[in-house]
Amino acid sequence: MANNTANTNATDLLNSNQAQRGAQEYGRKINLIVFNTDLGNGVDLSQLHIKFSCKRSNSMTPNNADIRVYNLDLETALRIKAEFKRVILQAGYEGNYGVIFQGNIKQVILGRESATDTFIDIVAGDGDNAYNFAIVNQTMNSGVKPSDQIAMLAKTMNDRNVTLGSTPENLPTSQLPRGKVFYGTTRDYLRTIAMTTGNAWSIQDEKINFVPLKSYLKGTVVVLTSKTGLIGTPQQTNEGVNMKCLLNPLISIGGRVQIDNASVEQYKINLAVPNSPANIPAPLTDDGMYFILVAEHNGDTRGVDWYTNMICLRIDPSTNPINSVQIDYGQ
Repeated sequence: MANNTANTNATDLLNSNQAQRGAQEYGRKINLIVFNTDLGNGVDLSQLHIKFSCKRSNSMTPNNADIRVYNLDLETALRIKAEFKRVILQAGYEGNYGVIFQGNIKQVILGRESATDTFIDIVAGDGDNAYNFAIVNQTMNSGVKPSDQIAMLAKTMNDRNVTLGSTPENLPTSQLPRGKVFYGTTRDYLRTIAMTTGNAWSIQDEKINFVPLKSYLKGTVVVLTSKTGLIGTPQQTNEGVNMKCLLNPLISIGGRVQIDNASVEQYKINLAVPNSPANIPAPLTDDGMYFILVAEHNGDTRGVDWYTNMICLRIDPSTNPINSVQIDYGQ
């Protein structure tokens, strides 16, 4: 079996392959690196046959990735299983390329798919370690704001490779009237702050992001047409507007995507169950601008798959409360 891996510095590779912005969707490109928690002495698996599925959403649970690498030499496979703790997967096209998953390795499985092909499966979670095990044990004085509390809580995840990302402008400026003791799992306090301030929080690429329930994450609007990667026609469902496009790393959870509403195939109700909530279609917008709720990147470097599937909603669901998606804060 060929060994096409090479030791490299993961930080240098990541910095040299930041997301590129362009409209040309041709020339597949991928970069898969596994490395230690100190970001040094990584192993580059990019030249091997790779299949992957990366599922991302704005739910307050970690994103996950299933990555299969074929015909890796046994010594390197055993080294990955025993030594490496983190993974970065970048994919896209020559003109549009960037990180689609970054997180900690939860499980490594070695196996054989056929008489000639062996594989190594990497199961990873985006901030899974911090989400499950980060603990806060601190007292804050009176006068602190929600933004101060979020910054303090984020620091408790830093030693597990999760840092503070985006915080919204709608955070209240109210201050604690008295001191407060924080003791317990960090995720519970982040969830409480999100619930009381009208936000949802999630971990995306090992960064804590707060996104307002009636707004979106600031950044690039991805315009999808048949010329920029849209596959087939978007489908209106009772859960949202489903879209499929060529794999696009610019698709970010909480971000925006714009399509031509005239191309959307509208939802057909089931007259056999006229009073069912399933007969209420997700509302369309006037301008074709939608909020990205769920995104799944699927790829096969030697196969057909190289797509991104999305579930999208109108940015402010309160304009039609019947169709709004309820946020489950776990309480």
